[in-house]
Amino acid sequence: MPAGRRRTGSPRSNVSVRVISYRPTAKPEPDSKPAPATALRQTSRPSRPGTPLHIPAPAAVITADSIEITLPVPPSINHQYSTVRGRRVLSSAGRIYKQQAGQQLWLALSQSPHKRTLMQRLRTEPLALSIRFYFTSPLRRDVDGGLKIAQDALCEGIGLNDNRIVETHLYKEVDRTAPRIRIVLSPAVQ
Repeated sequence: MPAGRRRTGSPRSNVSVRVISYRPTAKPEPDSKPAPATALRQTSRPSRPGTPLHIPAPAAVITADSIEITLPVPPSINHQYSTVRGRRVLSSAGRIYKQQAGQQLWLALSQSPHKRTLMQRLRTEPLALSIRFYFTSPLRRDVDGGLKIAQDALCEGIGLNDNRIVETHLYKEVDRTAPRIRIVLSPAVQ
């Protein structure tokens, strides 16, 4: 029987139960305060690997000509959609990502003095989108797997229809310590 599993029930039962242990996230230093009892971490894998657990504060540059914002890497294509009663719908991980990305975008826009000018241009001109993906490994994910959800999150977040995008550029890079995406949305050069 694999480690971490034990038999339960009658001696004839073949049912195995997975045992998950919890332990404190950090051992207290001898001269520091002990960690609170509520600071526990699960030692097994999270139930939904594509669920964004923490989204960092946005790093955004907003000018009268473009929006440039850093967001977390979106869930993989395998975690973006679920099948419910025979229909493909956006998964909870996908909905959470789009909602949080939209909130970060609006926060950055609300603090910009160029908001009105930029939004006027984005609503009236064809758009160009550039996304630079920074993954932890060059072979782990496809560059096009995160395009649709990132594009939808960006456009829905600022109230634009994504059919206004006429030019798309995708780049794939490796950053093992800080996976993220860098999005630039601007009027297309004609």
